[in-house]
Amino acid sequence: MTAALSGATVSQLRHWRSPRTGPLLVPEIAAAPKVLYSFKDVLALRTVVRLRDAASLQKIRGAIQNLRDLGEADHLAAYRLVSDRRGDIQVIRGDDVVNLGSHPGQTQLIAVIGEVIEPFAARAGVLVPHLLHPRPHLAVDPETQGGTPVIAGTRVPYDAVAGLMRDGIPANQIIGYYPSVTAEAAEDALDFARYVDSYDPASRAA
Repeated sequence: MTAALSGATVSQLRHWRSPRTGPLLVPEIAAAPKVLYSFKDVLALRTVVRLRDAASLQKIRGAIQNLRDLGEADHLAAYRLVSDRRGDIQVIRGDDVVNLGSHPGQTQLIAVIGEVIEPFAARAGVLVPHLLHPRPHLAVDPETQGGTPVIAGTRVPYDAVAGLMRDGIPANQIIGYYPSVTAEAAEDALDFARYVDSYDPASRAA
């Protein structure tokens, strides 16, 4: 789910949290035995994926370390990080722009955080959905079902609806199980479930 909502691949997530390489982002909820990322983690990961358009992973790691060296200890999602055309990363604090790379100075900036919840292309053929509305009839709220996408306006998890449809229940009959779920919402749930499956090596091998 984190891969599907952030745009990172499963292997990238594994690499970015690995203590062997020096973790780029440690999952806020749990790193073992089951990896559990928070909503703030997903925001931060989307930022990293966006920054990778212009900056190398080495520069991103260096920028985050420089941010920590400046005494900034908040979650990475709390910072507005941007990249310039050379791939140097800056943090915007109020009206100030602090260069976190090796080339300080005034440069053209590519905004990231302001757009991080909007859909974006992570790589060829992969469009990462809107974070809060991954499908028109789905919603993501960290206070509802732990941030699992639900049918908009309800607490019904998308995967419960998708599971019924995979078991052969037509979209227009889901209302018999969940009175608040329309056929259109059920179709969105199944479509999003298929998108999530595309990030799951186990489901692709099945």
